Amino acid sequence: MLSRERIRLAINHKEADRIPLDLGSTLVTGIEASIYAKLRNILGISKGLIKVYDPFQMLAEVEDEVKQLLGVDTYGIQLPVTIFGYKNENWKKFKMFDGTNILISGNIEYDVLKNGDIIQYPKGDRSAPPSGKMPKRGYYFDTIIRQEPIDEKKLDPKEWVEQTYSLYTDEDLEYLEKISKWYYENTDYSLIGNFWGAGFGDIAIVMGPHILHPKGIRAPEEWYMSLITRKQYIKEIFQYQFELQMKNLKMYKQAVQDRIDVIVMGGTDFGSQKGPFISPNLYREVFKPLHKTMNDWVHKNTNWKTFYHTCGSNVDFLDDFVSAGIDILNPVQISAAGMNPDFLKKNYGDKFVFWGGGVDTQKTLPFGTPENVKEEVEDNMRIFGKNGGFVFNTVHNIQATVPVDNLITMFKTVREKGSYDYLKKQSLEK
Repeated sequence: MLSRERIRLAINHKEADRIPLDLGSTLVTGIEASIYAKLRNILGISKGLIKVYDPFQMLAEVEDEVKQLLGVDTYGIQLPVTIFGYKNENWKKFKMFDGTNILISGNIEYDVLKNGDIIQYPKGDRSAPPSGKMPKRGYYFDTIIRQEPIDEKKLDPKEWVEQTYSLYTDEDLEYLEKISKWYYENTDYSLIGNFWGAGFGDIAIVMGPHILHPKGIRAPEEWYMSLITRKQYIKEIFQYQFELQMKNLKMYKQAVQDRIDVIVMGGTDFGSQKGPFISPNLYREVFKPLHKTMNDWVHKNTNWKTFYHTCGSNVDFLDDFVSAGIDILNPVQISAAGMNPDFLKKNYGDKFVFWGGGVDTQKTLPFGTPENVKEEVEDNMRIFGKNGGFVFNTVHNIQATVPVDNLITMFKTVREKGSYDYLKKQSLEK
């Protein structure tokens, strides 16, 4: 079965020949460069250096050769612009603290501090304060908080949005059209559109790592409090963002047409490890109307399925997500309160496609044994995969310090135990 067909069956709640597999099609379903280097070595691939396309989470570009060996079914359509605001081009060498040699955008500007930390600058512009820091011996760049003193009288929602987002340029649209057309016509991957425009309050963007001098509320703690204390300000920000992103969404459709199967709409986290991040009532008042309007437009005008990334315990929001028109949930954080795979599949398996939840990345994958990994992967495929509606991915990106034996066991189990014939047999035995 072709990858595109396999994904299309899964997202329409139908069983394919096997559980589909995603690796690297989005910024939240990828793999960190250091562990990817080890994976390549195990697979016998030594040619060329790894390209890191996301210099925030240090995510590796997953090459076609790796995808073919693992059986990956997806390819991500995304603009070559990083969260720090510069373009991925003119690649240059960079060495990770663990010694992994990679290629990174030639537009990055960074300094190594006396204590060994690495700082980088927004848009590669040294005239601005640094917006990212990789601690010595670390694996990622943390966003630096650059909150200016708050003057309540000067908080301007429109200025906030104009600093943070922009309309697609002709160059952007030409790129999206060209890349989506090439991969649609020359591969059998299911194409995943990385739009992200419905990420109202996505804290990674709120902090403005791509902005030279961010204005307004930018500190995470202040932002979350502002949902209550400055609610009107936040609502006006979201309204301006909504108006801009609806224009982008319509242009995006013109560029990629129905070559993509899935559109990633947003990455705002609504759950914490133990419960909701905000109250369900606040979600219904501030976020849901915008989500519903955008999702309704997608469903009316395209064949795409809408994909939302939201970490943590989202149980209290699930019914609202259904009525807001969300099709696909990610990362399906099965270790969070109430996010038990059996519960999710039994109660919401006909309402959502679960894209993720294949194995716990907080405990099992990094700290379990290969046998623990095999057992959990097999169980979750059996549970989530019934009647389709499941695409295998880890709970968020694969992290740097995962034992390579665990990683290989995960992919091997997906490949060897992910067929529907096998899973049905296991279900009968259970």
